[in-house]
Amino acid sequence: MAQQAHVEKHPVPPVPVHPVDEKLGPKRLVPAALQHIAAMYAGVVTPPLIIGQAAHLDSAGQTRLIAASLLIAGLATLLQTLGIRKFAGNRLPFVNAASSAGITPMLAIAETTAKGHQLPAIYGAVMVAGVFCLAVGPFFGKLLRFFPPLVTGVVITLIGVTLMPVPVGWAQGGDKQAADYGDMKHLALAGFTLVVILLIQRFTQGFLKQIALLLGLVIGTLAAIPFGMADFSSLREAPVAALPTPFAFGPPEFQPAAILSLCIVMLVLMTESSAGMLALGEICDRECTSRTITRGLRTDGIATLIGPIFGGLPTSAFAQNVGVVSLTKVRSRYVVAVAGGALIVLGAFPVLGAVVNLVPMPVLGGAGIVLFGSIAVSGIRTLSEAGLDDSSNIILVAVSLGAGIIPLAAPTFYADFPAWAQTVLGSGISAGALVAVLLNLFFHHLGTRSTTRAAVLSAASPGSGTHIP
Repeated sequence: MAQQAHVEKHPVPPVPVHPVDEKLGPKRLVPAALQHIAAMYAGVVTPPLIIGQAAHLDSAGQTRLIAASLLIAGLATLLQTLGIRKFAGNRLPFVNAASSAGITPMLAIAETTAKGHQLPAIYGAVMVAGVFCLAVGPFFGKLLRFFPPLVTGVVITLIGVTLMPVPVGWAQGGDKQAADYGDMKHLALAGFTLVVILLIQRFTQGFLKQIALLLGLVIGTLAAIPFGMADFSSLREAPVAALPTPFAFGPPEFQPAAILSLCIVMLVLMTESSAGMLALGEICDRECTSRTITRGLRTDGIATLIGPIFGGLPTSAFAQNVGVVSLTKVRSRYVVAVAGGALIVLGAFPVLGAVVNLVPMPVLGGAGIVLFGSIAVSGIRTLSEAGLDDSSNIILVAVSLGAGIIPLAAPTFYADFPAWAQTVLGSGISAGALVAVLLNLFFHHLGTRSTTRAAVLSAASPGSGTHIP
């Protein structure tokens, strides 16, 4: 009895819970989850908006595409944060969603594919890229040395640069065939939206500053309504609740050139995801092992493979959410899991996705200049840490950027090339990535060049968790 009393008097202290595994109360949980949603929402809907425009979808089709993107993002984020035993999920506060890195090659596929077959060709290539990710993921740690900051910096910079014509077109009205394309009313609305975002960034703090892009979209849309520049037709036509229909845009088609292009992009996405996991592991003070990375990349592969069935696009990490974790110091993975659940709700109710279609193209254009410009800045920041004091590295970056900008500066440059070459080289990101990888091999991995410098560059972290919003 004395022993029992002693035990009751001195109970064993509970095992401390790591901040990553901490389950917060609603008062902290909900606001923290809203910040993640605000940080990522515009980035999640951007790829389906762009690809839907390229595929000439009507407002109903655009709504389905947006809903599918939100649903897949939510499911992938839940799988990543909660995990399935030792099979998938890195169990970190890690957001997965459709990546903007695949937009440029998918646009190239759309431009070189017959009308009506554009989305099936894109989805076929995305599905194979998902299989490629699942196959390569377990061995990717060994391949990271071929994607040092020098290479990923070039690729991320090119993503921002090659996408810049998209928001410029939006700022002019979006539809080049429209009679009022380029009209001053469109430019004025785009400029107003841009100014609103800049003012919010300059004069607010904390949460408001974090959602400056979202506030700019809302205020810009409200300003457009009195001038009849907001289209409410998609909101009227969208069903309140409906799960995405499998293969709603047709069965997948498998084109070799398109597949090659998306597999190259998948390597870049895997690099970004790996970098994001490493960065998040440091922020959360939880070791990110090779097994953690493998489980995380396996989640990318599963989401990318299954996503096209419902209308999803290539899936990867969102670095802006890594920034949210770093800024708020809220490291609980359950916060991000709640954000993932909210995305599923948004995707299951197309009427909520249709709200995005209320945003006029010029408003998207004003915000897109900030969004895509920030991608290029992220790439430049990565390059600044990549050893540009070395003349060989300067040449590598210069030639790679040049190869990536050719399709932008001279769209007909590859007109006489075979169709497969047009798809691969016609995408600035694919062309630039290929050249950067090959030149990195040439300068740092082949021949008798001193290995000291190459080893330092290869061992460096591939970027700082940089990703497209």
